[in-house]
Amino acid sequence: MMSKFILFVVLNLCFVSSQSTSTSINCPLDFTILSHLSAASRNSTDVISQCKLILQGIRLVQSDYLRHSNSFLVSTAFTESCWQSLQSVFNEYPHSFNIRSTCGFQAQFITQGCNNITTRGQYEAKNSHLTLNNVVKSCKKTLQNRNFCAECSLATSGLGPSDSHEALPSDVKGEKVYYESDCVGYRWMYAAAFGNSYGPADRHTANCLLALTFDSPKSNKKHIKTITFVFLAFGFLILVMACVGFWLMWRYKLNMYKRQKKIFNSSPDLDMIGGDATLIKFTFSEVQKATNNFSLLNIIGRGKYGNVFKGVLPDGTEVAVKRFKNCSAAGDTSFAHEVEVIASVLHVNLVALRGYCIAITKYEGHQRIILFDLMKNGSLDDHLFGSTEKKLSWPIRQKIALGTARGLAYLHHGAQPCIIHRDVKASNILLDDDFEPKVADFGLAKFALEGVSHLSTHAAGTMGYVAPEYALLGQLTERSDVYSFGIVLLELLSGKKALFEHQDDQYTLLADWAWSLVRKGRPLDVVEEGIAELGPVEIMENYVFLAVICCHPQLYARPTMDQIVKILDSLSPVPVIPERPVSVN
Repeated sequence: MMSKFILFVVLNLCFVSSQSTSTSINCPLDFTILSHLSAASRNSTDVISQCKLILQGIRLVQSDYLRHSNSFLVSTAFTESCWQSLQSVFNEYPHSFNIRSTCGFQAQFITQGCNNITTRGQYEAKNSHLTLNNVVKSCKKTLQNRNFCAECSLATSGLGPSDSHEALPSDVKGEKVYYESDCVGYRWMYAAAFGNSYGPADRHTANCLLALTFDSPKSNKKHIKTITFVFLAFGFLILVMACVGFWLMWRYKLNMYKRQKKIFNSSPDLDMIGGDATLIKFTFSEVQKATNNFSLLNIIGRGKYGNVFKGVLPDGTEVAVKRFKNCSAAGDTSFAHEVEVIASVLHVNLVALRGYCIAITKYEGHQRIILFDLMKNGSLDDHLFGSTEKKLSWPIRQKIALGTARGLAYLHHGAQPCIIHRDVKASNILLDDDFEPKVADFGLAKFALEGVSHLSTHAAGTMGYVAPEYALLGQLTERSDVYSFGIVLLELLSGKKALFEHQDDQYTLLADWAWSLVRKGRPLDVVEEGIAELGPVEIMENYVFLAVICCHPQLYARPTMDQIVKILDSLSPVPVIPERPVSVN
């Protein structure tokens, strides 16, 4: 009888234990990593930015799980417990909200993968050994250095698969947002887990590959308070002991300090510039000396935001010096934005930033200046439409087309986050001594959130180069740059401007003119007469077809910049050009 009672008790305990286990499944993903996100990230009130932060945070945690388990995903049995773990972390932040309802994430999103790839082995089987070895070689170092980060990002962008996406719709503040499935995210998760020896939890790795910012290790607050107290006490003693003359001088300097502090505080983004150790901060006198005190004879370009001067550094290096003319808070914002964009990218076909200058002068006021490499061959616009009598040869034009495409492809697919240039045109494509093109002037560029179908913004750019959907509806996408590239390619082929005088003083859009010739079966009529060293007819026709499809009025018909590079590099055929919605005679 006693043995039966004991058996009954044991069975009941087992039943209770099994019920407890089934109702409290712990999520294997360690979301506590996200508790150290930077204060700026946590305090943002922008819902879309917060949703983007959460999306990247999920990928960081999955990358950490991948590093330890060789698996990208956890079982669907953990779906709800993982969402609760993630929600509990963000409940501790200011402006917390319900993640799934606000960002529109579907329940299975946290356990949903790409192309049925769940393990490290399956993913590596989709990529060549050369590509995988290149990622490890480029990413194994600490990614704190900007150049190392750029090298790693470029290598990681070659991982695949990246062309199979499942759109996951959501609704954030009434705006439709589309988050891609993790085919693209897998490459960054894999590189952070296995390419970099420090792992995804390292703050430099997370910042470089997943665009997440973590707080620096906390300093000794007590020590800081002690230093502050001593400094204030010392300042007070000086004030008491100073004579009237020194007191007046101190007042003058204090007023100057307050004035400078007020101006600098009007543009907090400038703090970011000084944090990049690879950039050189020039003094205003050094820049004056380099440009012969900004001599009018040294002006090599004029733009909306200021003039560009030729300068010579003390070591003999020739540079281009862009001096912003807008000295208001809006000017500071423009300056900080352009420096942030240029400093965040590193590619042979993008203009390289050498340094910057921030100063307040007695007579000239607020100064904002950037210095970058001087391109001795000027711009593509100079050679196509300037006073240069010698026409560019066909091989040079091919080189310019391919290099420009590679630079834009890196902005779209290699940079993190993606950068949309918004002002691609012949005058913004600079040429070095070997006619290697460098895409320049990032004053209008915008960072694009990954997974967002388009940005809604006021149209900007140059007439003739702006895509129809952007000009009419303000819908900005990567394909907006593709349209502008198509116009530049047509200019390169035809020697005609984006908007040119055709017949009877009537101006015609270059894209419409080229399409009308292609439609009539005369693509070679687009190519400028008198070009030296012309290539095979099939290749020239291929270039014309590519230019026409790039500036197709319908966004869906345009290829991506990655596809354009592949067509130009391998001379593969151009897809069939869809008929335009409106006939052009």
